[in-house]
Amino acid sequence: MLKGREELLRIIRTISIGGPADGIEALTGPEYDPDIQELAEAVALMLAKIEAREDRLEQLLAKIRSDMVNTITAVAHALGARDAYTEGHGERVGVYARRLAQRLGLPAAEVERIRIAGTLHDIGKIGFSDRIFNSEDTPLTKEMVDEIHRHPEWGRDILKNLDFLGPALEYVYAHHELMDGSGYPRGLKGEDIPLGARILCVADYFDAMTTDRPYQRGRSVDEAFAILRSLAGTSLDADLVETFILEVEEDGTVQKP
Repeated sequence: MLKGREELLRIIRTISIGGPADGIEALTGPEYDPDIQELAEAVALMLAKIEAREDRLEQLLAKIRSDMVNTITAVAHALGARDAYTEGHGERVGVYARRLAQRLGLPAAEVERIRIAGTLHDIGKIGFSDRIFNSEDTPLTKEMVDEIHRHPEWGRDILKNLDFLGPALEYVYAHHELMDGSGYPRGLKGEDIPLGARILCVADYFDAMTTDRPYQRGRSVDEAFAILRSLAGTSLDADLVETFILEVEEDGTVQKP
């Protein structure tokens, strides 16, 4: 029997069921029969080529995902043509949410999901009728309020076919849920609200308060901090509020154009 034959067969069987090719390089040594060396070298070369192709496919998949998100972000930018306040709001919320998630020590993949969810959290507003965007000087009717309350659901529906977003879809859907259960659209309460959505809520409140609108100047950072603290525990996650304030105090606000 050729020396190394059984070991080579064992490695090939392991590879065939998705296992590692540990030991294949050793079989290319001079102490083994030339036929075993040649087969081992061929298997090792084949595996190297497969790995290179897998890496390339991963790169292409990452680019496709990035392009999809960028395309939807560009659509979100179109909201700025209908609502000046919305222009840049998503990007700032995404940055604040990312920074808060990083400060909490969340895994990099989850930080990225939270950033994307923050950037796209208001994408559902594309479904608003013109009367919503033109209602600055008129009281909101019940029908208009109902329409506003549906934008998290519309946002989730717009993004739902992007499977790679995973939990980010739920963060978009739940970003208006409040700790005491008074939020919308489902009235979730406390820990039932995903952490990612609670992070978005804090970031969204802060940017909304500190951004100028046609009918109202934005509040100062200190005023916004005070309001966040007044809402902590009832509307907002109290621990996240304090962590967010620390983050902004140490690293500053996101600059507006």
